[in-house]
Amino acid sequence: MPELASDLSFSKKIQKVKASGIRIFDNKVSTIPGIIKLTLGEPDMNTPEHVKQAAIKSIQDNDSHYAPQKGKLELRKAISKYLKQTTGIDYDPETEVVVTVGATEAINAALFALSNPGDKVAIPTPVFSLYWPVATLADADYVLMNTASDDFKLTPEKLEETIKQNPTIKAVILNYPTNPTGVEYTEDEIKALAKTIKECHLYVITDEIYSTLTYGVKHFSIASLIPERAIYISGLSKSHAMTGYRLGYVAGPAKIMAQIGKVHGLMVTTTTDSSQAAAIEALEHGLEDPEKYRAVYRKRRDFVLKQLAEMGMQAVKPEGAFYIFAKIPSKYGKDDMQFALDLAFKEKVGITPGSAFGPGGEGYVRMSYASSDENLRKAMKRIKKFLQEDK
Repeated sequence: MPELASDLSFSKKIQKVKASGIRIFDNKVSTIPGIIKLTLGEPDMNTPEHVKQAAIKSIQDNDSHYAPQKGKLELRKAISKYLKQTTGIDYDPETEVVVTVGATEAINAALFALSNPGDKVAIPTPVFSLYWPVATLADADYVLMNTASDDFKLTPEKLEETIKQNPTIKAVILNYPTNPTGVEYTEDEIKALAKTIKECHLYVITDEIYSTLTYGVKHFSIASLIPERAIYISGLSKSHAMTGYRLGYVAGPAKIMAQIGKVHGLMVTTTTDSSQAAAIEALEHGLEDPEKYRAVYRKRRDFVLKQLAEMGMQAVKPEGAFYIFAKIPSKYGKDDMQFALDLAFKEKVGITPGSAFGPGGEGYVRMSYASSDENLRKAMKRIKKFLQEDK
């Protein structure tokens, strides 16, 4: 195997960026024989059949050439129509929508497009651990705001205080329903945040990838209130169990979208034809598909919450997404990594340490209930056994 020549070096910035704590832990425990993994946020259900058939037909029809850089116009029109229904905003499919390789690429393109060296991005935590490494890559600094004392929600007061201490903040990132807590914001809470964001002259990058998966509450997009400041990000990975299709999108005002589209083109050229065909089908004929998934997830959520309560583990009751954020036993203090490792190696259940999601996650673990009923039943039995033997 070749070794890098001793007279060559590589990016110091990249070297400083840490890999995802979620993936690092998942890799550690994935080799344990017989482990039940509740680590990754991936639906265990299959993509709807009619959506799969649209992708197959695309391949059979030799739809195998470069698509328009911003995505097929038919798909951008479908996204625009969908966002009109869900947010009330008329996004021009020609100039205000870009189709991306998953929401991950949308986040990258957005942060690269708006950031100048010295700009700061405010990120409420605990949250999906992608945002701050990407901010670093985009030459922006970041400020992590611990929301644990506010029921894991960003308040206007916390945001205002952070901005006073960091006057070069240019944007705030929201992700809700939130990964890892499943917390959803009310309409009034979003209105209060929107007011502060406007008064403080900020962008809001709003990642609403879980917006179709809420339980007993209606999702309300902040983009509907301040569309002139909002960069709206979503996709079909969670709503239609299409993680492997890598299909996301970003929408916003034309001026910033021109820059986002430019970055997108330089990063990936365009997204895959067959994935776009599947997305068109999902948005035009599959808007009811998430209902089936939501019913299954809600049942699983209630089961896991009940089991954990009986074990004495406190957990945040999620109103969206498909995660449980649970407090670890007091004997571990805030060492969620040790708790998760002990559980994985002693009872073969993989869950993610809360510290992987930033400040406020310490002392918690995330469990994904996007797993089969059988796996969840087995996992709960194993966790119960572990807690009884570990007293």
